[in-house]
Amino acid sequence: MNVAPATADVEGDLIVRKEGTAGIIRLNRPKAINAMTLEMSLGIDAALDRFEADSTVAVVVLEGAGDRGLCAGGDIRGLYESSKAGGDLGKVFWRQEYIMNARIAKYPKPYVAFMDGLVMGGGVGLSAHSRHRVVTERTKLAMPEVGLGFFPDVGGTWLLSHAPGELGTYFGLTGQTINGPDAIHARFADAVVPSGKLAALREALIKVAPGTPSREIERLIKGFATGETSGPVAAQQSQIDQWFAFDRMEDIVAALKHDGSELALSTLRTLGEKSPRGMVVTLKLLRLARVASSLEQCLVREYRAALEVFRSDDFREGVRAAVIDKDRNPKWSPPRIEDVTAAMLAPYFAEIGKDELVFSQAS
Repeated sequence: MNVAPATADVEGDLIVRKEGTAGIIRLNRPKAINAMTLEMSLGIDAALDRFEADSTVAVVVLEGAGDRGLCAGGDIRGLYESSKAGGDLGKVFWRQEYIMNARIAKYPKPYVAFMDGLVMGGGVGLSAHSRHRVVTERTKLAMPEVGLGFFPDVGGTWLLSHAPGELGTYFGLTGQTINGPDAIHARFADAVVPSGKLAALREALIKVAPGTPSREIERLIKGFATGETSGPVAAQQSQIDQWFAFDRMEDIVAALKHDGSELALSTLRTLGEKSPRGMVVTLKLLRLARVASSLEQCLVREYRAALEVFRSDDFREGVRAAVIDKDRNPKWSPPRIEDVTAAMLAPYFAEIGKDELVFSQAS
């Protein structure tokens, strides 16, 4: 989304300023599709503090600089380098990020996310927990972490587990891209607004009177929306529900093989590219999330699992193959789903200290 330049209160990788009655948070790393660093995450938290305290701010708007997307996720390269060096960036970054995700979900003022273009991983955490989630015909939303030896985090297990049927299981395990209408069907978004109308919607939002309730913001957004609520993946849901209804990866794979259709075999090939350990961990996290009492409960569980991922060879190998060397040929450990043992899984689901991930009362 192109936005006219203006004097900003904070420049650099994150632009924070007030325009009219709106608090604007713009991710500003367009060359990296606005991938989020620890410093950006801290800056967003500070901006949320500032806008919450300012009685003249009616609404907060999250947007991304450039035309490619809102946010391609976290700074994977930085996490990779820290993991290789035995550093603690994962522990620090994910703690900050997950606490912020919970805060966004309960933010007291209307929070509008413009999910235009690519929205992946950490970008989903910044937007899909918000009160008002706007997608466009250019939206490509995905949680592809299993392809990095990881799992859908930033509260992704909570979001995916609340999608209709087994769509969340499918999206979480395959990392498949979701378009705007399907994002609404999967409960990751609320309204499809044509990208050509985003500037007009933004202009309307910066004129909203302080104290305007969220239902009025919702009505305003709907005035720009197409009304679409489902896409091509929603049309395949009955098949997806049959294939992904199991609690073991072996059973999902068997169901796809037994079906034998072109779509089933294509899905099977996609799963064959992912980390076996990552898929097994993801499936268990998704099933636990289904019976979780809150987003925060899922985030605590994700944090414990993420710390284990950060120490793992699979994470480093996945990032190497996808981001560093880009050979797209990761050597997973273990290489087969059948070889993922209970002993391997246990550390991902161990209890963490009660002070490891503490959510503020405001969140």
